[in-house]
Amino acid sequence: MRWFVCLLLILCLPLQTTFAAQPQLAARGAALVDAESGRLLWGKNADTPMEMASTTKIMTAILVLEKSRPEEIVTISKNAAKQPDVQMDLEEGEQWYVKDLLRAMMLQSYNDAAVALAEHVSGSVEAFCLEMTAKAAEIGAKDTVFGSPNGLDSHLSQEQHHSTPYDMGLITGYALQNPMFREIVALPSHTFCDVSGKKTHTAVNADRFLQMYAGALGVKTGYTNKAGHCFVGAAEQEDTTLVSVVLGCGWGSEGKEAKWTDTKKLMDYGFSTYAPYTVMQEGENMGNVLVEHAPKTTVAAVTAEKYTGVFSEEEQAQIEYKVHLPESLRAPIAKGTQIGHVEIILQGEVLEKVSLLAAEDIASYTLAEQLQELLGVWCRWLDFLAEN
Repeated sequence: MRWFVCLLLILCLPLQTTFAAQPQLAARGAALVDAESGRLLWGKNADTPMEMASTTKIMTAILVLEKSRPEEIVTISKNAAKQPDVQMDLEEGEQWYVKDLLRAMMLQSYNDAAVALAEHVSGSVEAFCLEMTAKAAEIGAKDTVFGSPNGLDSHLSQEQHHSTPYDMGLITGYALQNPMFREIVALPSHTFCDVSGKKTHTAVNADRFLQMYAGALGVKTGYTNKAGHCFVGAAEQEDTTLVSVVLGCGWGSEGKEAKWTDTKKLMDYGFSTYAPYTVMQEGENMGNVLVEHAPKTTVAAVTAEKYTGVFSEEEQAQIEYKVHLPESLRAPIAKGTQIGHVEIILQGEVLEKVSLLAAEDIASYTLAEQLQELLGVWCRWLDFLAEN
């Protein structure tokens, strides 16, 4: 009997490693996102609009990085200087470099630095927020509106300033494509001076995730009374980069530590369940198309590019293809010409459309070949008449 029990335990071990338990989180909303593809891997109220506090500054950083140069000089306005805590104690008229205010904002969440950068880039906070909202939509966010560059929301309704857990994950995946953004959010600290060299400041990274998780990349903490404790994190292990989002933590018995424990649960689930998987190789033959007006009667349709993603073992078995090709093509056809596409489908959702290209050059009939073909048709027709 004992040997039988041991055998059962051995047989069950692979199941324990293949199927990870679903994460149980304290956060009101959460999302786990594949950073490269933007695919939602797991969610809790992932599409529900919520306040997101200072995780807002992820989008602020994106716009600053894309619309200004690091060495540009920012002159501090009265409006920026009067922003509430957390602040860098900037004073009206001071001048600082974009690169330093940006690092200070991301490491220690300075609200005055965020407003100063917004005004520098767009001329006003209002104009900058409109650009933030437009950029989020361009990235693919479906329900995100920015009314503040720093995430302070006491003067704003939820309609004026909100995002969803999934949208924040998508936005962060986009941000991580920028090497400077990656470098900034992983810094332990940053010491710098104003343009005059008379005032020095040190910003220390408030992101504990960097020290508590293998492969952690950072990203951004946040807190307001409306939003609760929030954290958007990212980690990379074995060619897989995951983004975790937890919004609305800290109101239960777990307290403000919940954003860290929830993030770890999400990441543990993600890395134990999902792995890189090549769905389709470049140059893969997806079918043949009839060719008219040519000696060669068919042309192969091959994939234009490789498609990979992170998938669970169960999902790998569920991936389907839907090939879209014309019934026929007329020669001549140049190699590499797009002649159709293939949809990669998982659980009814189209993940990607990959172009299908002609695998070779197909020349049309020469004049001599056309005459020979015509002669052949006439001969077959005469044979038919003779037999009937």
